[in-house]
Amino acid sequence: MIVQGAVNPDQFYVFKPALDKFQDPIIEKRLGSKQHKLIYASKGHGMIDVEVPERDRQRLVLDDGEIINLAKWATMIEEHYKKPMDIEWAKDGITGELYIVQARPETVHAAKRKGVLETYVLQEESDVLITGEAVGSKIGVGKVNVLESAFEISDFRKGEVLVTDKTDPDWEPIMRIASAIVTDRGGRTCHAAIVSRELGIPCIIGTGNGTGVLKDGQSVTVDTSEGVGRVYDGILKFSVKKTDISVMPETRTKVMMNVAVPEHVFAQGQTPCDGVGLARLEFIIASHIGIHPLALIDFENLRKRATRDPEVAEVVATIEEKTQGYDDKSEFFLDKLSWGVGKIAATFYPNDVIVRLSDFKTNEYANLIGGKLYEPLEFNPMMGWRGASRYYDDRFSPAFALECEALKRVRERKGLTNVKVMVPFCRTPEEGKKVIKIMSDHGLKQGESGLEVYVMCEIPSNVILAEEFADIFDGFSIGSNDLTQLTLGLDRDSELVSHLYDERNPAIKSLIADAVKTAKAKGRKIGICGQAPSDFPEFAEFLVGLGIDSMSLNPDSVIKTRLLVAETEKRLEKAK
Repeated sequence: MIVQGAVNPDQFYVFKPALDKFQDPIIEKRLGSKQHKLIYASKGHGMIDVEVPERDRQRLVLDDGEIINLAKWATMIEEHYKKPMDIEWAKDGITGELYIVQARPETVHAAKRKGVLETYVLQEESDVLITGEAVGSKIGVGKVNVLESAFEISDFRKGEVLVTDKTDPDWEPIMRIASAIVTDRGGRTCHAAIVSRELGIPCIIGTGNGTGVLKDGQSVTVDTSEGVGRVYDGILKFSVKKTDISVMPETRTKVMMNVAVPEHVFAQGQTPCDGVGLARLEFIIASHIGIHPLALIDFENLRKRATRDPEVAEVVATIEEKTQGYDDKSEFFLDKLSWGVGKIAATFYPNDVIVRLSDFKTNEYANLIGGKLYEPLEFNPMMGWRGASRYYDDRFSPAFALECEALKRVRERKGLTNVKVMVPFCRTPEEGKKVIKIMSDHGLKQGESGLEVYVMCEIPSNVILAEEFADIFDGFSIGSNDLTQLTLGLDRDSELVSHLYDERNPAIKSLIADAVKTAKAKGRKIGICGQAPSDFPEFAEFLVGLGIDSMSLNPDSVIKTRLLVAETEKRLEKAK
């Protein structure tokens, strides 16, 4: 469910099953640009368009109570009509009262052929000319036609890319023949967004300066297939894959998905799968936060140091800019992380979503804003201070406490108890016990409200001491990438030895087979989330033969691997 305003709006995502049941059903709040607004004219009647003051642009138009109230109203309206509805609302600028002003049947998704998944894939790349909010998940190509007014319809040719400031009903004859639409202004419920969805045309809204950057006659590719709107220079090749997902076979082996960033999950969630086997916290931290957590925790001290240290002053200024509206900078981290995880968990609910705790290496943490102030220099970060060893270390434990609090909020305040936790790069059983203890101290108690805690099986010690690890954790997830490099003694990032890197090496397969055997003997779950089964069909067949419980794959490999797994399971059953 999305609750939002009309032009360049703030956006709010609400997890419907949590309404009336949990404290905080909001899974994302996104600040819009809000450059213009309509107000009553001071004299006479009518409305006038004015610029929004800078201080108001940095404030959300609704508070949490209003967001939840609107979401409840929307649910009531859908229940009344017994179908999905497009709902428009308004807020009185004087009294602050909320009103529902219109509700009509949702027609875009209802018109789609059920059971058929269309996937657009860009096969080439070029310079990105402009970006904005993506509407739909398609790709369109053509020559740019920049128009200022709908009265210029005679200048527009079928198949051209319409570029304009914003649209209204007068533009619809032009929009119907456009290959794609790009606007300077508008939000996800603006006229351009609604009509483009109904027409099935890729549309990018709120670019800010599309009419200034794109030129008449310029050949472009408009891509909304990955959740972010991008206009590329030139006509690029793309493919459209249609998959009948209504006949996907059931499998004993769970086929799950690896998820990187929350922006893509609504599209990825349409792919039939058994949940998320790997959601990486560090991807959310890098893309949604971008600031070292210790710099946020330590912000007041940094502010004092900034008066005498130019480097620190630059860090402070950047943090201030990125965290506008947050007096407590730690809350910025908690909000962004809990919203990111919450969006993923809500998309795949009630299936399991296994969230791996942060596994940045020191050089990667150092690249975050303020990171160089807190990270040591290591000559081999791949083998250094990463994963579990950070969580109980006094130099990092305050940051780990934020991770725990964010996950606790997702499970307890948003009701997303399908979130499970996974500990990466845990070298010894003793480390595992320390991490379980510190997680419990921060409110993530193993077994409470069904919380399961898994461990990555990616170090030879995880296999050799699998029985001891099984006494501590609820299950294993094989990380074939690190397991391969650590078993073969090579750096997977080094071009000099990359030709030796192969997860199909007999040594790797032997370790995986041992891990599966031990886990099953101890009654523990075991899956795999490494790259190998996504890349090599024969490796997926090998895993099915071992009786592995699940495999988590890249999104583009899920469907083909599910078909392969079903076929392999059928063949093995016949051979018994």
